[in-house]
Amino acid sequence: MEKLTKDQIEKHLEKFPNWSYEDDAIHISFEFEDFKSAFTVMTRMAFEAEKFQHHPEWSNVYNTVNISLSTHDAGGVTKKDFELAEAFESVLGQ
Repeated sequence: MEKLTKDQIEKHLEKFPNWSYEDDAIHISFEFEDFKSAFTVMTRMAFEAEKFQHHPEWSNVYNTVNISLSTHDAGGVTKKDFELAEAFESVLGQ
């Protein structure tokens, strides 16, 4: 998969207003009511990641989930990252 240019990434981000781009990855943080809610959504997102065979760098601290998407084989952001971001947004109903 081919790495996207900064202009292409910015164009894609127009459809993902809550995501940001820096350090060759797209990023978002979600805050939930509690740890259980955050972990439940992470579990649902894990199934999506497996479907895409594309796995995020993410962390969870209590009720907050931080996600970074980048295609390591391409050395940056690809269309695959935005496809997974869209799947994650769908899990959240956004």
